[in-house]
Amino acid sequence: MEKPIMLALDFADFKQVEQFLESFSNPGDLTVKIGMELFYQSGPQVVKTLKARGCKIFLDLKLFDIPHTVEKSMERIGELGVDYVTAHTLGGSEMLTAAKRGLIAGAKRVNQPVPDLLGVTILTSCSKETLANELNCKLAMADQVVSLAKLAKQSGCDGVITSALELPMLTKEVGTDFKYVVPGIRMKQDAVGDQKRVATPEIAKQTGAFAIVVGRPVTQSENPVAAYRRYRANWNLEGE
Repeated sequence: MEKPIMLALDFADFKQVEQFLESFSNPGDLTVKIGMELFYQSGPQVVKTLKARGCKIFLDLKLFDIPHTVEKSMERIGELGVDYVTAHTLGGSEMLTAAKRGLIAGAKRVNQPVPDLLGVTILTSCSKETLANELNCKLAMADQVVSLAKLAKQSGCDGVITSALELPMLTKEVGTDFKYVVPGIRMKQDAVGDQKRVATPEIAKQTGAFAIVVGRPVTQSENPVAAYRRYRANWNLEGE
């Protein structure tokens, strides 16, 4: 079964989203990521509209608050019928457990499947220097990501968001029965931008990724469909 490429719809408003999706002959085949910029501008209606088009929805709001607030927020998200949603693992086990409980309650209320809960570990824009010198983390990057992934798994998450660089250690220490979703994906010829820990789609797949997230290299391309096909072809190379 083909693993998903999650297209990050990092646009300022839904009109730009519609213009982008019109480039594709069948946008209902896409898995799309709705992040904070678009959601805060357009609200839940953007989820409902894209879901009606047939898109699979990754709602990436990175919830991080006290357990009660996160649980009640996740109930509302569970009612939207999205496929994937995120919460920060740094919120701790109580918050993550509450997040999953809220998703289950919300989805049950509207008779929808429970979305996969993905724990955000360390952002791919975060360098090892930032981790050590600003966040005062005593662990090395890979060790910190593994520690947070273990916490996520024990707390009921279905997977984590992680860079491809930590995947070999994650699959070994956390297991292959967990979904690893990898942002920071760039082909060698594409600009890295503000990402610090990047990898190609092929490398992500070979090291155990369940899905990859691709944004600006596709959405800001002069030919988005061609760029998407290029990433999809590299993602689906055999040899993993």
